[in-house]
Amino acid sequence: MKSQDETLDEWCRSLLQAYELEDVQVDVNAVLALAGVAAHSVVRPAAPLTTFIAGYAAGLASGSGQATNTASMASALAVARSLAADYDDEAAGTPGE
Repeated sequence: MKSQDETLDEWCRSLLQAYELEDVQVDVNAVLALAGVAAHSVVRPAAPLTTFIAGYAAGLASGSGQATNTASMASALAVARSLAADYDDEAAGTPGE
């Protein structure tokens, strides 16, 4: 039986292949960590929404030549992670901390 990590890596490769993006490297753990931050800082359904929008933003930046695939993904994940953390702080009444 495959581990969860093996299954996720295989699934990621399958998706990338289906979209003809075999040369794109995805940091699965970073995406899952972002989903966790969004789920806990905003609301649980924010996890897939946040990761989708971050991925879309990364794709637009990379596709327009603003940055490499790796830099685009890192930047998009960082922005989303920061916004989610700030959202949690604002909800707790401590913006910017």
